[in-house]
Amino acid sequence: MIDPEDRFFSEGQGYFGPRDNPITETHCNVWDWDQLRMVKVKGTAKLFPPEEDIEISVFAQFADLLSPEVRAITVNNDGLLTGVSTDPEEDDTIFIGYLPFSAVESLADSPTIQYSKLQEIDRLGPGVDLLSYEDESGNPHKVAFKFNPLGKPLRLHMAWNELNLLKSLPPHPNLIPFDRVVLEDVESRVIGFTTKYIPGGTLANPKVPFRFEWLQQLTELVNFLNLELGIMHQDIAPRNLLLDPDTQKIILFDFDWAAHGKNRLMNNRDDVTGVVFTLYEIITNDTHFTSIPHWDRTINMVQDISEWACNRELDSDVSKFRSFLNEWVATRKSDRDMERYLNAPSQLTWPSLPEPPDYSVPFEHGTDEHGQTNWVTGMRERCTALEKGQYCFRWERSPQRRLLKPTEKDSKQV
Repeated sequence: MIDPEDRFFSEGQGYFGPRDNPITETHCNVWDWDQLRMVKVKGTAKLFPPEEDIEISVFAQFADLLSPEVRAITVNNDGLLTGVSTDPEEDDTIFIGYLPFSAVESLADSPTIQYSKLQEIDRLGPGVDLLSYEDESGNPHKVAFKFNPLGKPLRLHMAWNELNLLKSLPPHPNLIPFDRVVLEDVESRVIGFTTKYIPGGTLANPKVPFRFEWLQQLTELVNFLNLELGIMHQDIAPRNLLLDPDTQKIILFDFDWAAHGKNRLMNNRDDVTGVVFTLYEIITNDTHFTSIPHWDRTINMVQDISEWACNRELDSDVSKFRSFLNEWVATRKSDRDMERYLNAPSQLTWPSLPEPPDYSVPFEHGTDEHGQTNWVTGMRERCTALEKGQYCFRWERSPQRRLLKPTEKDSKQV
């Protein structure tokens, strides 16, 4: 089940008047990762001050009780529900023109599966479900399904890059195995992908003993990604390192921030630095460095700490881990390291995210100075796409709590 702290996020507050006026009408869009939908929460500036995200706690009270057709709710200054709306015009969800599989050449040789053939087992986190299916021979598979239901440009590019990267990675004992491209059932558009499900949990769990060989595996894997494939993961952390109970090896996953060559490469987010902070966090269970933006973090912040307080079971002394780490860092933090990365002998490449053909359909967008209708193309809201007769894949689903434990209260929808 999705962690309650991760379930909702707010798009911010929109004020129809002065923010400091308590009676100013205020609209806040709240996204629900459990039900995969956005609902507009309407109230006043008194209840919804700027940048405090009060709307999340307000909406959370009603989220599991609202019918799927509700697009907006209105609350009073005490946060109590006073009205609901099913008007499609209240829906500010951004339309996503998912690409037809037949038009994506970079995925042409990938195995696929229809969305309807996947059976839900659990919801692991934002944009990640645990599912099962039977292959063409009737063999059962348990997989992690990763998808992007948000029409934000950055997220669209991240999803495209991760799918193409994982599909292109060669088999490796420490990399998450790619499984299939997931297609929606009506027009066979690409809506996500599956990977093998590894049930061992991550190294973010401080109760998992840590082995010296896992540090060796991680540094060897980073060398392979960086210096052979020209891939920079850029998000190495204990939460992204799985423990495979079958092989007793660590598995790196979650490549949505990854760079290939100079493409999407970020300052101070290199994998060597990531390994240093990861090992420090694993050994000490000190997570406060994760709250520091990557552009403000330097490797010396932890390497210069004379003693790392050990708060996890290890199979070797801390000094052995640190000595090995320091020697590895010295070999990688050289003047030629970036040159070696950019000139990796087996670089992976793929095309940039294509413009979906759906975005070429013109739609009305206000009027010009002469009162004439402005016709524009590009991204649009879902309600606009529906008005134009465009096909919209719908992610909305019932709350998991209601699926797991149906009660008389849950059956009553507002």
